[in-house]
Amino acid sequence: MLNKLISNILPYMPQKLVWQFSKDYIAGETIDDAVQAALKLNEEGILTTIDVLGEFIKNLDEAEANKNEYLEVIEKAEKANVKGNYSLKPTFFGLLIDKEVAYKHIREVVEKAASYNNFVRIDMEDTPCTDMEIDIFRRIKEEFPENVGLVLQSYLKRTHQDIKNLKDLHSEEVPLNFRLCKGIYVEPASLAYKKYDEINQHFLEDIELMIKEGMYPAIATHDKPVIEGSYKLLEKYNYPKEKYEFQMLYGVTPALRKSVLDAGHTMRVYVPFGQHWFGYCTRRVKENPSMAMVIIKAIFFKG
Repeated sequence: MLNKLISNILPYMPQKLVWQFSKDYIAGETIDDAVQAALKLNEEGILTTIDVLGEFIKNLDEAEANKNEYLEVIEKAEKANVKGNYSLKPTFFGLLIDKEVAYKHIREVVEKAASYNNFVRIDMEDTPCTDMEIDIFRRIKEEFPENVGLVLQSYLKRTHQDIKNLKDLHSEEVPLNFRLCKGIYVEPASLAYKKYDEINQHFLEDIELMIKEGMYPAIATHDKPVIEGSYKLLEKYNYPKEKYEFQMLYGVTPALRKSVLDAGHTMRVYVPFGQHWFGYCTRRVKENPSMAMVIIKAIFFKG
């Protein structure tokens, strides 16, 4: 109850106070902040995926502006020789307002990345968006087979079948590239697994399916048992190191991240930035109230 109370009042706290927690997990507010953070990670041997914070916009003018910002992000990151790619949320481009407009904007962003022989990851949001986001991925994948990937969430009961349903887009030459995470949105028990062990089990089952099919799994987790379980699967199938990677969030579990990197695995860090960091952080806490005490500790013991 305390965590829920804190998560409800967090949006009304002064932004400078909340920043004491957020600054460790957000690269900054500007494109230059994100580029510099990405380059610093590159120096440590870590790849990146840059993401502009924001989602659930109110009008299509915002969608147009967001597309233009992404085009600028790609231009600046490529000129700076950042070793990494890009992630985006379809609702940031108006998915829930006009799906076709969102598709056209996302396609343009992927086309821009493809002009640099680079790659864009389409994030997965809550279940009202799932089918639409898979459809947009499918359409763009057919046109830009090497330049687009998708996020899937292991806590959704549909995910294992979704992987199988997308196999027609897969080939040995251009494998499907899926980032698998656990999932953070609050979903009903009819749609999502709720228990920790159950979610982990399905995470590893999904990874094993991707490995068996020769896909490229991006294993996105900070959970040591899941990482160790993934190690066992990679060893079991003698899976080549160039055919998978691990992913983590900016600022989260750096010691664990280093251990994965030191073990010889590819590591990519999700680098979020933007003017909408406050809304992003407060929404994440409302979706996952257990984060609340971490925030309070950060504010009062670090700030």
